[in-house]
Amino acid sequence: MLGFPEKKLGFGLMRLPKLEDGSIDVEQTKVMVDEFLDAGMTYFDTAYVYDQGGSEIAARKALVERHPRDSFTIATKLNAPAAKDEADAKNQINVSLERLGTDYVDFYLLHSLSNASVAAYDEYGLWDYMKELKAAGKVRHIGFSFHDTADLLEELLDAHPEVEFVQLQVNYADWNDTIVQSAKNVAVCEARGIPVVVMEPVRGGALANPPATVAKVFEEAGGEASLPSWAIRFAASQDAVRVVLSGMSDVAQMKDNLSYMGDFKPLDADEMAVIERAQAAFAEIRQIKCTACNYCTKGCPMQIPIPMAFNAMNRYLVWDNLDGAKDKYRRETTDKGASLASACVQCGQCESVCPQHLPIIEYLQEVAATLE
Repeated sequence: MLGFPEKKLGFGLMRLPKLEDGSIDVEQTKVMVDEFLDAGMTYFDTAYVYDQGGSEIAARKALVERHPRDSFTIATKLNAPAAKDEADAKNQINVSLERLGTDYVDFYLLHSLSNASVAAYDEYGLWDYMKELKAAGKVRHIGFSFHDTADLLEELLDAHPEVEFVQLQVNYADWNDTIVQSAKNVAVCEARGIPVVVMEPVRGGALANPPATVAKVFEEAGGEASLPSWAIRFAASQDAVRVVLSGMSDVAQMKDNLSYMGDFKPLDADEMAVIERAQAAFAEIRQIKCTACNYCTKGCPMQIPIPMAFNAMNRYLVWDNLDGAKDKYRRETTDKGASLASACVQCGQCESVCPQHLPIIEYLQEVAATLE
């Protein structure tokens, strides 16, 4: 269907391995790409805004320049809020194609649609532009990634029947979440026969090392399955899902994912019951549900490393480790010359672009009171 691969694991290129200077480790990425392809996986996902373009360039060096173009499919995205104007938004595809070193992409998405961003896509005429790109052969299939309510998703799909697939945040922790609405959004797509590509199946890495009460549920279930495997297999077990993206950051993560997705088997009834117990345990823990997408940091006038501050705060909220939280907070702010949460001027820019619709200003005040 639509050229989606037979095997469901997709390689998300948002969190590629880094060198000490902060640049992408292309050599390690090459090893990961080769192992991924050797295992029969073919779907790669990047975006115009990932790593300020470094992700697309790394994809060219590690993938496009080293493997036949018909041996893989690649997805990238158009981000209207990142554009200066309509012309700049429409030129993103040309920049992406140049970075990627290819004359077409298999899947092209309008990036991170939500109630806060839809207007920009409408204003710039990007829905019709996507159809033009497909007709011109620059993209083969068009869709969008989405972070909002099922009601808005229904509106968009009703208004744009040209959409061929949707990328959704799906993981067992957010399945019944009233903000993310993973289950409801998947149901909307399934009812319309729209294929789903999954992002954040491990919730930005959080489900690879869940709270002790959640981890205990999986430990009691027995077996040798890794904690990330439960999360990724849960997402891949949904009927509407065609691809589950995993943002792998090193070879070890790649090997673990391939060990159970190379010959994927959906969760059975007993395993789904384990997931339900884990969901119940997770629901009892208060935490800041940030996925570290970093959209909030790009326009912050005080240059506060917001996701890092929230990650440090969650060490306290989830694991009750105040000393560890304060230490991590210091390392991510003061030690790096970055601003503290208390520097927030409450301009609201961060909240306007947050895909999770978090009350970021309120959370920053809590971080300042707790960790500073």
